Amino acid sequence: MLQRRGLGLAAHTPDRIDSMSRLAPVRDTGQGDAGHGDAKAPGAGASGAPAPKPTLKAVAARAGVSTSTASLTFAGDPRVLPGTRARVLAAAAELGYAGPDPLARSLRRGRSRVVGVVVGDRLGYAFADPLAVVQLDALADEVGALGAGLLLIGGVEDDAARLAIVEQTPLDAVVFATCGGDDDPALDLLLRRRVPVVGIEGPYRAGVHLIDLDNRGATRAVGQHLAELGHTRVAVVALPWGPQRRSGWLEGTRRAERGYNDAWERLAGTEDVLRGDGAGPLPAWETATNSRQEGERAARALLCDARGELLPAARRPTAVVAQSDLLAVGVVTTARALGLRVPGELSVTGYDGVETPWLGADRLTTVHQPAAERGRAAGRMVAELLAGGLPEPIQLPVQLVIGTTTADAPLA
Repeated sequence: MLQRRGLGLAAHTPDRIDSMSRLAPVRDTGQGDAGHGDAKAPGAGASGAPAPKPTLKAVAARAGVSTSTASLTFAGDPRVLPGTRARVLAAAAELGYAGPDPLARSLRRGRSRVVGVVVGDRLGYAFADPLAVVQLDALADEVGALGAGLLLIGGVEDDAARLAIVEQTPLDAVVFATCGGDDDPALDLLLRRRVPVVGIEGPYRAGVHLIDLDNRGATRAVGQHLAELGHTRVAVVALPWGPQRRSGWLEGTRRAERGYNDAWERLAGTEDVLRGDGAGPLPAWETATNSRQEGERAARALLCDARGELLPAARRPTAVVAQSDLLAVGVVTTARALGLRVPGELSVTGYDGVETPWLGADRLTTVHQPAAERGRAAGRMVAELLAGGLPEPIQLPVQLVIGTTTADAPLA
């Protein structure tokens, strides 16, 4: 499970460097802010004034090395000789200097032993998703074998707090575990910090090492299956379309936006088959989270009128393509609560291949994807990146599995 464990990673060792300076103890002048030392602190040393912060320049002078060598020491540069490193750290301890930034303490010990995991939802929603739980468990096992642990970074209402975590926390690598958006500011921060980034189904940006699925091909197969059963009135229940979460009809400029790639590709694949020549787009309802409750809300929007009463058969879809199994379960249970027979009057498909105990003996027609392998592949990619490698992109296989929730379209 998600645990913190000890770390044992080998460091790269280029040519080492040492200071050519002699050890020469000097008085700490208290110049400047930590890590800079370019300006003298006003009033330093005055009676009753607070003690000035120790600076990197003062540490370097106390250790008898150049400021650049002291900086390399705190950056964990393996080229600094052990004796020089010891002098710099001893001088820092004497002066009470913790380092030039919040990362210093961990960096001077080597790696931080922490791999960040970014999830798009609040953590409570992420742990309610069976696919995410299996994937995170497998990722934790792979990362644990490296002696590291996971730090989960959820989508929170206060984005400034989230970005502060990403900016200030020592991280060996980061995995975007739930289809991160290409314009996520957290990604910009990580790439500027040169933190290795692995993305599962995104973000699709230079510098991100990808593990992907053929989402469009998979939902083409779903569309073909429904077409062969005679369905022409088909609606879609979409995953969250982008970081601005909402529940509602997916149309107009909102639909034209390409937010989260998995939702866009899955809708495009369905429409490749079921949107006929000259026909308009399929009716689609966007969900705010991947949950059964959002599937229930979507089902009522697709199947009922404004008063909540069941629409006449001629105005209802005969099939619903849900972009996850949890959403599909919500559609099935709501349709049955409204008195519809599934699949006799309404066929429903999902995507993921997770357990669906809410459906009893029924087996959902769904696209199966390898949840555990997603996590294992991400962990192996992290290991390769930390060893100095450059992993190739991976595309994992998916498969349409026919269950008991689809059948021939009902006669008009």
